[in-house]
Amino acid sequence: MMTDPISDMLTRIRNGSLARHERVEMPHSRLKERVAGVLKAEGYVADVRVAEGEGPRTLTLILRYGRDRQAAIDGLRRVSKPGCRVYVPFDRIGRVCSGMGISILSTSRGVMTDREARRLRVGGELLCEVW
Repeated sequence: MMTDPISDMLTRIRNGSLARHERVEMPHSRLKERVAGVLKAEGYVADVRVAEGEGPRTLTLILRYGRDRQAAIDGLRRVSKPGCRVYVPFDRIGRVCSGMGISILSTSRGVMTDREARRLRVGGELLCEVW
């Protein structure tokens, strides 16, 4: 039984990126799909696909690489964990790598980046940081 699906997702992305895999597959959930959508919108992932068929649905992320197969994602860090949730108001959301990375938050208005949360003036659960 998996107790932290978001952490599992981030670990799969990190391992796939370090191994220079073209894509990463994982079990589907709506929260993971929304986090993957934020990663795609910010340019860290090339594409997000949901495969339906016999059995459970799967979420496939096509990883993005630059020249010389340099990964677009240098690092990922899970902030809020099942044993210790981290909630922040919009004015206390920190910057990742001096603004070069993003924080992903789960807010009352959906899953969004730190910049969007500051612009909309909403706080929420700080899920992870990506740089």
